[in-house]
Amino acid sequence: MITGREIATAAFTALAALACLGSDADAAQCGSTAAGFDTWKREFAEEASAKGTGAKAVAALMQTNYASATIAADRSQRSFGLSLDQFLAKRGASTIVARGRALKQSQAALFASILQRYGVPPGPLIAIWGMETGFGSQRGNQNMLSSIATLAYDCRRPEFFTEQLYAALKLIDRGALSANTRGSMHGEVGQTQFMPKNILSYGTGNLDVAANALNSTANFLKAHGWRAGAGYQPGEANFAAIEAWNAAAVYQRAIALMGRQIDGGEGTSAAR
Repeated sequence: MITGREIATAAFTALAALACLGSDADAAQCGSTAAGFDTWKREFAEEASAKGTGAKAVAALMQTNYASATIAADRSQRSFGLSLDQFLAKRGASTIVARGRALKQSQAALFASILQRYGVPPGPLIAIWGMETGFGSQRGNQNMLSSIATLAYDCRRPEFFTEQLYAALKLIDRGALSANTRGSMHGEVGQTQFMPKNILSYGTGNLDVAANALNSTANFLKAHGWRAGAGYQPGEANFAAIEAWNAAAVYQRAIALMGRQIDGGEGTSAAR
């Protein structure tokens, strides 16, 4: 996921693009087509090496390719503009809630341990899990590093994704990720779709393992102000942590609603 506190505003995006185009003569220059990617990649690899990135990660970067599918996806994120009811229908909310209730029962010990450690109840965690990857069934099949490198090169949001790229390179040097790691269109990986910077800050183990991903998600929410026992609906104390997880208002409301339904609140026709 791309978190609410990290994602750039439109004004910031424009300023970042301008900065990338000319503020530092030594910096790798952003671009808007595949034509300049290989030159940018070589320049970025030199910069990364100078900043201490290891040989393994630099070699992985040099193997990346311009990810046209990632750029196309980044330009066409239309579902976040839907109404809440339209978004819930498009994402299969009723299926997520039904399966989520079953998982809450079958994995009761896991969710009890997460609640005890982080104060986060099963509902929102299961809702995020179902929303992000269909409970692990749709984790993406893009090369993670190529996706992030392409977005770091692209002039639309270079500063945000440059930070993500450096984090990904650090994780490759550590052996936590590899040049072959697969993920979603923006480089998110694991059962609940973590970006590299958040893996560094909140990740606990291999995020392709559901228990690790759910613990990591709870760790993120707690770090962003989640208080045990407080509510997480819009206007309640813990809703801010959900807002930090994803910047889209319709996504935030969907997670809160589905989480309440999974935790035993009203059914699928609950008031918003």
